[in-house]
Amino acid sequence: MKKTNAKIKNEAINSSELILAIEELEKEKGIDKDSLLESIQTALVTAYKRNFDSAENVKVTMDGVTGEIHVYAEKEVVATAKDIENDKLQISVEDAKKINKKLDVGDVAEIEQVPKEFGRIAAQTAKQVIIQKIREDSREFLFNEFSQRKGEIVSGIVQKADGGIVVLDLGKLEGIMPKREQIPMERYKVNDKIRAYIVDVVKGEKGNPQVIVSRAHNDFVRKLFELEIPEIYEGVIELKSVSRDPGNRSKVAVYSPNENIDPVGSCVGQKGIRIQNIINELSGEKIDVIEWNEDPSIYISAALLPAQVLAVDIHDDEKFAQVIVPDDQLSLAIGKSGQNARLAAKLTNWKIDIKSESQFRQMLEQASQEETTEEENPEETE
Repeated sequence: MKKTNAKIKNEAINSSELILAIEELEKEKGIDKDSLLESIQTALVTAYKRNFDSAENVKVTMDGVTGEIHVYAEKEVVATAKDIENDKLQISVEDAKKINKKLDVGDVAEIEQVPKEFGRIAAQTAKQVIIQKIREDSREFLFNEFSQRKGEIVSGIVQKADGGIVVLDLGKLEGIMPKREQIPMERYKVNDKIRAYIVDVVKGEKGNPQVIVSRAHNDFVRKLFELEIPEIYEGVIELKSVSRDPGNRSKVAVYSPNENIDPVGSCVGQKGIRIQNIINELSGEKIDVIEWNEDPSIYISAALLPAQVLAVDIHDDEKFAQVIVPDDQLSLAIGKSGQNARLAAKLTNWKIDIKSESQFRQMLEQASQEETTEEENPEETE
């Protein structure tokens, strides 16, 4: 099926200024000219049908050089006038050949229309499309920009804090901090300046990018250490693991392959000034900095600080550790509501069972008694 343009009236809507504006947008904002022209042409078809109550098949073209806009009614060429079922959509071959001798049955005649007032409508429509395209490109640009910043710390001004979601002004975008990402003990007020960790960037309603931020995330602590401890940022000290009960306590494992560097001392800083800066940022959250060790028994002992550990029995296959502590250290090792033991387990990624020295002795005595009973009564055990 071939199409032939039949220009009934050789009048065009001049939009050269519009083309210049589009070319300027392409240079300044990187908006693709051809894509924008295609969007404008599609919008003009809709505008024409809406404003002129047209039931025709309509095609609108826009010259990419001159900006001239042409409107065509597309009609299928049929054999005779009797074959026309809808004169809005069909034309006889006899009438079609009056327009263009090359047209034949089955072809599509494109008959140019020049409706009054369409120049004004076209200009308004094109303007709306361009504004929408700029908005879309701006949203996409911001989405891509902040997506690349996932895992960074940003500063923002609290815009909304009503006990639920906290909204931050990040400059170009808003940061959304859900309840679960807030430090439970903290209370945020409008106009407070706070720092938070970018967890994710998502597209919300109408494609608007939303930055999800957190102050409760483990990696917020990790990033604060990178900012406050130059040796970590430079890679001289490695931050191996972080476990956290936001607002209460964190445990951080650090390591340096350089024997001349004290990783824990470097993180704490002279008179504790470095670690205090991080604690202040976390509203007083306690932080235990311990030295990572490839020997799990040493690592687990350190992870249970400030409690003292007498012995650690390692079961590699199950990643399970039986820890023995002095009687007076049991409550300290377990911590309030099991916090110390729980954080140590998360930090080391080992299951940890803590027993006091007395409890362990009782276990040994009980096991010894059971063994003796089995030896004395072998028939009962068979």
